[in-house]
Amino acid sequence: MRWDNLRLTDHDADTAATPLFARNAVARTFDTPDFRGITFYEVRARSIINRVPGASQVPFEWTINPYRGCSHACTYCFARKTHEYLDLGSGEDFDSKIIVKVNAPDLVRRELAAPKWAGHHIAMGTNVDCYQRAEGRYRLMPGILAALRDAANPFSILTKGSLILRDLDLLVEAAEVTDVSTAVSVGFVDDALWRAVEPGTPHPRKRLEICATLNDHGIRCGVLMAPILPYLTDSPAMLSETVERIADSGATHVAPITLHLRPGAREWFMAWLSREHPRLVPRYLELYGRGAYAPKAYQERVRREVEALARRYGIGRTNAREARRITPRPRPAAPPAPEQLTLI
Repeated sequence: MRWDNLRLTDHDADTAATPLFARNAVARTFDTPDFRGITFYEVRARSIINRVPGASQVPFEWTINPYRGCSHACTYCFARKTHEYLDLGSGEDFDSKIIVKVNAPDLVRRELAAPKWAGHHIAMGTNVDCYQRAEGRYRLMPGILAALRDAANPFSILTKGSLILRDLDLLVEAAEVTDVSTAVSVGFVDDALWRAVEPGTPHPRKRLEICATLNDHGIRCGVLMAPILPYLTDSPAMLSETVERIADSGATHVAPITLHLRPGAREWFMAWLSREHPRLVPRYLELYGRGAYAPKAYQERVRREVEALARRYGIGRTNAREARRITPRPRPAAPPAPEQLTLI
């Protein structure tokens, strides 16, 4: 579906009838700094609560994804391949051509009320981020959360987006009637790498502030420490710094995941790596030469290191954040001040 010829701007929307094509999709662009270069394709989905194939081996069975494509533009995003199913590219198209399911809130309410629905846990943010920048304009999540709250249906959210705090009141209301959990994704806290591989996301420190705020309001929030990038963010020093910052946020838990490179993401990430870190290309080909995942021995070593650091910094302990505030980590003693010289 090549939809650029049907683009509709804010000005056009006021002066012309909305063009329809290919299942009633409408393409829009917005001439604002946040959305410059991005095209939004508004579609009316036929269903919204999706069952995850059993072969996916993920810890949830049902998902809601109000968007496809993601302006976070993470070079490693495993969901890139899904854009090819729409005859769009998994590279720049994935970052800049965003599918918006504008009727998502109504569909959620209708499907939750269906007699066959059994109140299963629903995971959100598992494919692309439901709190990416598009959500600031389309505001689909408040309606989705209200429907889940009214149905007392359990759910979880994974995000890198700060917009989740806009809906804090809805999350609190939902948590009063059902099980609600959240997680933010922070694989590392290095500034240079953040700008290079996650250019459309809030800073990792901002995401950890979100984690702290959610926990302070009684919404359980942990950290998906993902992805850990081999030879870039897996050194003992970088792992330690990241886990310590996660502990400072009061995260309920930390779950490390090593980078995996599925088709679509693999080509895009390796192209970035060859430009920015060409010396690492042979090492990555060795690690990922046989498939999308690093060797199990490597993944296990990283997992053990992160778990040991989590114990060291107290992640998951009751009131660990408050304890760290009261009893800060010991710092090296300052050298003695030189004797003051006086002239008498």
